[in-house]
Amino acid sequence: MNNAVFVNSPMFDKQAIADAFGKAASSYDDHAAFQRDVGMRLLERLPLDLSGQRVLDLGCGTGYFSQLLLERGAHVVCCDLSPAMLEQAKNRCGAEFAEYHQGDAESLPFKNQTFDYVFSSLALQWCQDLSLPISEMRRVTREGGEVFFSTLLDGSLSELKQAWAKIDSYQHVNDFITSNQVKIALAQAHCKSHHLDLATILVWYSSAFSLMRDLKGIGANHVAGRSHGLTSRQSLKRLEREYQSFEHNHQGLVPATYQVCLGTINL
Repeated sequence: MNNAVFVNSPMFDKQAIADAFGKAASSYDDHAAFQRDVGMRLLERLPLDLSGQRVLDLGCGTGYFSQLLLERGAHVVCCDLSPAMLEQAKNRCGAEFAEYHQGDAESLPFKNQTFDYVFSSLALQWCQDLSLPISEMRRVTREGGEVFFSTLLDGSLSELKQAWAKIDSYQHVNDFITSNQVKIALAQAHCKSHHLDLATILVWYSSAFSLMRDLKGIGANHVAGRSHGLTSRQSLKRLEREYQSFEHNHQGLVPATYQVCLGTINL
């Protein structure tokens, strides 16, 4: 995911991405502990009282944070690339308590200055050029409003990437942009007032298989350059041996490292 990716790159095949998340819609919440952790860190930046405020939850997924925004009194608009995810959000939040729109973060289906706040957690890494969704989020936010976003950075899932590199030459883990590329995207989107916090988050697993099960369970298993053939059982066993070579914690678990950018844009 860098600024030089072409529009037709398989990494950014929006239909394939929507399909992957759609298939995972019913299982997502069972595998999304890390996503909830990051989202809660982002949510802490918003006012506790959002009464009368229009808030866009961009990349709402199953509506976990949409519900928390509703509980703060916000008028919430849920937007996601996947219709199946929107259905889950509607089931959680209720059809009468929020609005639901299918949409692409790079071309939002909303008029200028529609929202007081935009909240988008761990959705923007699926966009081709980060400056595009940032520009769109700015466009739909009123003057004096704020945009809150989180995205993954280079170095995320480094252990899994290193382990796979010992097995074959295919790409099994997506690439992520650097913090400097985030700053460039903000400049390209003409964001003059913003603040970024960078966090390293470790998630501990019993095995590489359990990590990959979570990735598949949330639908984050769409990878550009992946072999179209099935991975052999022998390769998976070798992968597990390589992954277990990373330093364990006191509970005997192995790490999955995530590099996260938490951003605030003031308009």
